[in-house]
Amino acid sequence: MTLFVQTGKIEKFDLSIIHFVQGFETPLLTSIMLFFTKIGSFPIVTLLFLLISLFLYFVFHHRSELVLFAVVIAGTLVINRLLKEYFERVRPDIHRLIEIGGYSFPSGHAMTAFSVYTILAFLFWRHISTRFGRIMLLIFSALFIFMIGISRIYLGVHYPSDILGGYFVSGMWCTLAIGFFQKYKNRNHAKD
Repeated sequence: MTLFVQTGKIEKFDLSIIHFVQGFETPLLTSIMLFFTKIGSFPIVTLLFLLISLFLYFVFHHRSELVLFAVVIAGTLVINRLLKEYFERVRPDIHRLIEIGGYSFPSGHAMTAFSVYTILAFLFWRHISTRFGRIMLLIFSALFIFMIGISRIYLGVHYPSDILGGYFVSGMWCTLAIGFFQKYKNRNHAKD
């Protein structure tokens, strides 16, 4: 993805998706997309992080899961900042419905959404015993990841490749974090 972005070979793909998504513009859909983009914003993610952290600590008494959650969220923010500063991709200027500063690639909203809802699905999976409940957890997580990403394209502040890049980076980061976490839990379980 980074090669395509740096060489400009993804421009036609980006523009065709932007025109397609923005072709559905209506006042109602704009309100829905603003709602989803707000859910992926830093203040809401911070509030969500605090509430989930309290829940993990006081209800489930999971200290190691709380550390995993914190590391994934903090790591996502740091990785996103470093990558944005490295690539310095300017945001699209086609049809913006909101104004926002900063660089475009990879999308911070997409990265945060992917990390938050993936790690929540991982943490709550074992506490849901029914197949239906687990399916609903996955659908809910996937829906929020997708809608937060698509809202950024619809609102004109990101290229689709920014969103995909954000998903890929967070997917890799979550996989590494969960892998190390599982190794740690297995090693501690073996000692008991």
